[in-house]
Amino acid sequence: MTFWTGMDCFRKKERELERKLRANDREYNLSFKYATNAIKTSKYNPFTFLPLNLFEQFQRIANAYFLFLLVLQVIPQISSLSWFTTVVPLVLVLTVTAAKDATDDINRHRSDNQVNNRKVQVLIDRKLRSEKWMDVQVGDIIRLENNQFVTADLLLLSSSEPLNLVYIETAELDGETNLKVRQALTVTGDLGEDSEKLADFNGEVRCEPPNNRLDRFTGTLTYVGQKYPLDNEKILLRGCTLRNTEWCFGLVLFAGPETKLMQNSGKTTFKRTSIDRLMNVLVLCIFGFLAFMCTILAIGNCIWEMNEGSQFMIFLPRQDGNNAAFSAFLTFWSYVIILNTVVPISLYVSVEIIRLGNSFYIDWDRKMYFARYDTPAEARTTTLNEELGQIKYIFSDKTGTLTQNIMTFNKCSINGKSYGDVYDYTGQRLEITEHTETVDFSFNPLADPRFMFHDHALVEAVKLEDPEVHAFFRLLALCHTVMAEEKKEGELFYQAQSPDEGALVTAARNFGFVFRSRTPDSVSIVEMGEQRSYELLAILDFNNVRKRMSVIVRSPEGKLCLYCKGADTIIYERLHQSCSKLMDVTTEHLNEFAGEGLRTLALAYKNLDEEYFNQWKQRHHEASTELDNQESKLDELYEEIEKDLLLLGATAIEDKLQDGVPQTIEQLSKANIKIWVLTGDKQETAENIGYSCNLLREEMNDVFIVSGNSPEDVRQELRNARTSMKPVEDSMFLPERTLGKGVKVIADELVNGEYGLVINGHSLAYALEGSMELEFLRTACMCKAVICCRVTPLQKAQVVELVKKYKQAVTLAIGDGANDVSMIKAAHIGVGISGQEGMQAVLSSDYSFAQFRFLQRLLLVHGRWSYLRMCKFLRYFFYKNFTFTFVHFWYGFFCGFSAQTVYDEWFITLYNLVYTALPVLGMSLFDQDVNDVWSFQHPQLYIPGQLNLYFSKKAFFNCALHSCYSSMVLFFIPYAAMHNTVRDDGKDVADYQSFALLTQTCLLFAVTIQLGLEMSYWTAVNTFFVMGSLAMYFAVTFTMYSNGMFLLLPSAFPFLGTARNSLNQPNIWLTILLTSILCVLPVVTYRFLLIQLCPTINDKVMFKVRRAKATPAPPPLRTRIRRTSSRRSGYAFSHAQGYGHLVTSGRFLRRPALSASSGFANIGRTTTGFSPMGRSAGYSPTGRPQNAKVPDVEVTSLQMYRTIRDPVF
Repeated sequence: MTFWTGMDCFRKKERELERKLRANDREYNLSFKYATNAIKTSKYNPFTFLPLNLFEQFQRIANAYFLFLLVLQVIPQISSLSWFTTVVPLVLVLTVTAAKDATDDINRHRSDNQVNNRKVQVLIDRKLRSEKWMDVQVGDIIRLENNQFVTADLLLLSSSEPLNLVYIETAELDGETNLKVRQALTVTGDLGEDSEKLADFNGEVRCEPPNNRLDRFTGTLTYVGQKYPLDNEKILLRGCTLRNTEWCFGLVLFAGPETKLMQNSGKTTFKRTSIDRLMNVLVLCIFGFLAFMCTILAIGNCIWEMNEGSQFMIFLPRQDGNNAAFSAFLTFWSYVIILNTVVPISLYVSVEIIRLGNSFYIDWDRKMYFARYDTPAEARTTTLNEELGQIKYIFSDKTGTLTQNIMTFNKCSINGKSYGDVYDYTGQRLEITEHTETVDFSFNPLADPRFMFHDHALVEAVKLEDPEVHAFFRLLALCHTVMAEEKKEGELFYQAQSPDEGALVTAARNFGFVFRSRTPDSVSIVEMGEQRSYELLAILDFNNVRKRMSVIVRSPEGKLCLYCKGADTIIYERLHQSCSKLMDVTTEHLNEFAGEGLRTLALAYKNLDEEYFNQWKQRHHEASTELDNQESKLDELYEEIEKDLLLLGATAIEDKLQDGVPQTIEQLSKANIKIWVLTGDKQETAENIGYSCNLLREEMNDVFIVSGNSPEDVRQELRNARTSMKPVEDSMFLPERTLGKGVKVIADELVNGEYGLVINGHSLAYALEGSMELEFLRTACMCKAVICCRVTPLQKAQVVELVKKYKQAVTLAIGDGANDVSMIKAAHIGVGISGQEGMQAVLSSDYSFAQFRFLQRLLLVHGRWSYLRMCKFLRYFFYKNFTFTFVHFWYGFFCGFSAQTVYDEWFITLYNLVYTALPVLGMSLFDQDVNDVWSFQHPQLYIPGQLNLYFSKKAFFNCALHSCYSSMVLFFIPYAAMHNTVRDDGKDVADYQSFALLTQTCLLFAVTIQLGLEMSYWTAVNTFFVMGSLAMYFAVTFTMYSNGMFLLLPSAFPFLGTARNSLNQPNIWLTILLTSILCVLPVVTYRFLLIQLCPTINDKVMFKVRRAKATPAPPPLRTRIRRTSSRRSGYAFSHAQGYGHLVTSGRFLRRPALSASSGFANIGRTTTGFSPMGRSAGYSPTGRPQNAKVPDVEVTSLQMYRTIRDPVF
C-alpha cells in the first residue's frame, strides 16, 4: 500500500450524520468520499521517515540540548573541548533510536500489508473477481466462504443455509467462541448466489454513520419501492469469522478505518514510563543548576579579570573591545560546555541498552513459554520495562483471559443424591487427577469421545433405569435451543448459543439421552437406544429478567409436560410445597457447588392438564399477537404456568479458569495490586468467576452490587457503599499534590476490612459521566476488587482513563480480543494474551504471552528487577557524573575561572565511554536483590516500586548532596596532599598534570567502590567488567602518557611521562586510599544505621536469604479449603435473549439431519465392573481438548426422597 493510499484512508472530512449508499454503483458511492478498505497503522514512509523521526527525537530535551552544545563547540572563542566529544555520541544515539523506530515501523507495515493484501471475491461487471481487501469499496457486493474472515462491515444479503442464516464466530471482537446467528432479509435472500440477480440488485441503504457500538445498528434498505428495517441481526462485522456456512453474499456498508472494529481500536499514543517523565523534570532542574554554576563562575571570572587579570595585560594584552564583562560572557558559555557532563548523552544510550537487555530476558524466559501453542512471551516494546515494577491497578478482561471459555459438566444433584465425587473403598474422597479412571461410555455409540466423567455411580443409575435420573437427563435433552448437525452417520455437532447449554446437552448425550435433531414443532432424541420424537408445543424463552427457560412438550405416549431449568433462586420460588424436604437437601448441594465456584442451575418439571393447556395456549396466541404491552402479557402467562413445579435436581458446570489464575490473583493481591475485571458478560457469570478466581471471597466484609437504572439511583448506591465502608468522610483530594493541568490527585482512602464492588454496564454509563465519575472512582478504589459487567470496549478504555486521570498510579490492561484493544492502548502498559482468540489484542499490546498466570512472573520478577536495576543505574550514574563535574566547579576557584579542565582531555572523553560504562551496565543487566523464588515467596517486595521509593526527586537530591561531598573530598584532599610536596628524590610533584592524574585516579577508584556497594548480586561478568575497567584505565593512561604517543602527536598527548613519574610515589597511593575511604565512609555508616534501626522489606528478605544460604524448596501445594456459600452461582444461557422465537418460527433450521437410527446396543439392568469413582465432563464450542481438574468436595450422605412413577417417564 502506498503512502498516499494510506493517507486517503484517513482523509479528514466533514462529520458524517447519515450514511447513504447504493449497491453496485461505485460512481455514486465515490461522490461521498467514503474510506476505502485499506488500513494503516504505520507512522512513516521512506520519504517522511528521516524528517519525522528526527523531529520526534529532538523533542526530547536532552537531544536538543546536545545539539545546542555542538553548535557552541564549533565556536573557537568559547570551546575548550574538541567538537567530536559531542558529535560522536549524539550521532550514535540518534542512529540507534532511529534504527529501533524503523524496525518497529517496518513490522507495522508488514502487518498492514498482510491484512490489506488478503483476497476476497468481489462482484464487478456482473462477474466475481478476486480482489485485494484494500481495493474493496463501500457499495460493493462480496462473496465469503466458510472459515473466511469478514472483509468489512457487511449487510448480509443471502447465504447457503436454509432461510438465509449464517453462523459467525466473534472471537476477534469479544473473545467468545460460541457461535452467533445472523439472518438476511427474505427479499435479499431470494437473490441466492445468482450473479446476474446480484448484479441487478440496486438497493439503497440509509444507516447510522460510522461508530464504535458493536451491539447496535439502525438503518433501512429501500428496494423495489419498499422500505425494510435493518438491525444488528442482519450485519456481519469485520473481524468475525464465517463458520459452518458454505457461502454468503454481503453488501459493504463500512470499510477500513470506518468499520466498527477499527473504530474500537482507540488512539495509539506514545507511552512513556514514569521514570521518563521524572527524568524530563530532573533534566530541566539540572539545566537550571548548570546555568547557576556557570553564572557563579562567570561572575568570578569577571571579578578576577578586574582585580588580577589586569596585572597580566603587559604579557597577555586583551584583544580590542574585550573587557572583563565580555570575558565573563565567553567564560559562561565555556563552562556550559565543560560542565555538560552533569547530563551526559551516554545516559540515554545506556538506558536504551538496559531496556533492550531486560526485554531479551522476557523473550528468553522459558518459564513464560507455553508449549501447547508453542508461544513464548514477547516484549513488543523495549521502552516500558521498569514500569512493570510499579503497577498499582490491573484491568483484566474475563473471557479468554481469566477463563478458557470451556464449560465442563462437573457435578449434579438428582433427587437428593450428589454425583461427581470420587471415593475409595473406605469411603474417603479422593483427589481427581488426569490419571483417575474415567467412565466407559462405549455402550453409547453416539457419545462424545471428548466428554469425561469419573463417577461410575451416575452411569450405573442410568443403566439401572432409575426414573429420576432418566427424567433429569431427558429434561437436559429437551429443554434448550441448541441446533444439531450430523454430516456423517453418528457424528453429531452441536451449535449452542452459549457454552453452558452445549455442556448440558453434551452431558445428556453421553448418558444416553441424545439430542438428534429438531423441527419448528418437534424435538427428536435417542433415549437409551430408542428413537423418540417429542412434539414441541411452546418455548418459554430465557431472558435476563426471567433467568429461566421452559419447554412444553407432548411425549409419544401423549402426556403433556413442562420442563424448566434456571437460576435456583428463581426455580425455588415456583416449586410445589411438597418439594420442601428435597429442596433443603438440594440447597445443601447447591451451596457446596457454589462454594467451589461452579455455575449452578436447578431443574424442575410439571405435568399439564390437556384442557388447561389448550386454554392457556389460546391466551398465549392472543398475547403474542398484541401490539401493546406484548411482553408484559406474555410474562404474566409464563408466570401462571410456571408454578407448582416439582424439583428434579441441579447441575454444576465449571467455567474452566486458565491454569494458575486463582494463585496469580492471590499473589498480585499480596503485592498490593488492585485488580478490576472489565467484561461484557452478564452480572451472574462475572460474579461467579470472581469467586472462582479468588478475586471475590466469602471472607470479604461485603460485596456491593450497583445496578441502578437512573443517575440518582447509581449515585445513591455508590454513596451507600462508601458510607458502609467509611462512615466518617474526609477530604478526597491530596491538597499538596496535583497532576498536570490542575487535575487533583485522589488520595488512597483507608477502610477497615475488605470489600468488593460489582457494577452493571448501564449503571457504569451513568457512573462515568462527569458529575459522577469521582463518586464512582472513590468508591471503587476503596474496594479490594472491582468487577464491571456488560461493558462496551469504549467503556473499558474510559474506566482506565479515569483511573489514570485522578490516581497517581501505574495501570496495566490485559486482554485477548479486539474488544480489549482500546483498553490496552489506554493503559500505561498493555498486555495481550496470544493463542486461541485471535491476535488483535496482541498486535496492539506492549507485552504478550499465552496464559494469564505468566503475569505474576512478568511483574513480580521481570518488572521488579527491571525497576530496581534502572533505579540503581540512575542513582549511580548521576552520582558518578555529578562527582566528576563538581570537581571542575571547585577547580574553577583555583585556576582564575579560566574554564581550564581539571582532567586530561582524553580522560574526559573516555570516562563515560570506556572507564565507567561496562561496570554500570553489568550492574544494570545482572543485578538482583533476591532470586525469582524468593520474589514469589515475598510479593511484598513489589510494594516499594509502587511508592517510587527507589528513585524519586528526594533520592535525586540525596544523590546530588552525596556527589557534592565526594567531589570536595576528591578535589581538596589531593590538593592538600600535593601542596608543597616533593618526591622521595627531592623533586617537585605539585604540577598541574600530576594533580590532574591524581584527581582522576582518585575519582575512578571512588566511583568504582561505590558501584561495588550498590551491587547486590556479583557474577563473573560483573567482576570482569569492574576489574577490567580499572585495568583498562591504567593501560590506556600509561600508553597515552608514553614517549611514543607524544612523539606521534605532541599536541594531542601532552601529559608526557606523568603516569610513571607520579604513580610510583607512596604518598600518591596513600592519597588515593584516603580519598576512597572518606568517600564511602558516610554511605557505609548510613546504610548500617538504616538496616539496624529501620530495615526495609528488602533488607529483611535479604537477611533471610543469607541465613538460608540456599534456594528454599517450593512452597507446598495449598489444599482446597472447604467452604459453603450463601450466594447463588450464576446461570448463563447466553449474553442476550434466547433464540426460542427463532426455533419455533422455523427460521433457525440447518439442513435436516441424516437418518436418525439409534445405533445403541440393547441395555439391560445388569451391569458389572463399576467402581465408585467420579469426575466431570467438558463441552467446548470449538472442540478443543479439555484437561479439567476438579476441586475436592466433602461427601454428603443423602437419601432418596421421592420416587417418580408417572408413565410420562
